Amino acid sequence: MSTKTLKLKIVTPERLVFEEMVKQVTLPTKDGVLTILPNHIPLVASLKSGDIVAETDEPVPFALTGGFVEVKQENGETVVAVLADYAEHVGDIEKGIEEARARAEKLSKETKNKEDVDFEHFEAELERSLNRVKIADKWRNKKYR
Repeated sequence: MSTKTLKLKIVTPERLVFEEMVKQVTLPTKDGVLTILPNHIPLVASLKSGDIVAETDEPVPFALTGGFVEVKQENGETVVAVLADYAEHVGDIEKGIEEARARAEKLSKETKNKEDVDFEHFEAELERSLNRVKIADKWRNKKYR
């Protein structure tokens, strides 16, 4: 007997992060954590920062910063489309944290005049970085794909 699955697509403005058939996916919405199983009713929801966990034979975790999720039925198959402001596989975070730190140090040196500082940009970068660190710590000693 075959196990029911759903199609999960995670997309950012820069790239397709993940596209695969999974057993279920758990997402952080503005109204709470939502787990989507095959044959879920159609919906659209706002996402908040946190982790997306796709379940295959092992969990596949991603750090997420904002966006939307759409669940729909397409040709008898459940399709979950995550349109994220930012998403990254947990395994890629360590490398990315070092790159972000180096970028922040460079920007700090270049920005001598406080009037030139784009505080909204720095606030968004800080939120993204803190979320990445939190998710990386959460998954550090766990087994995942």
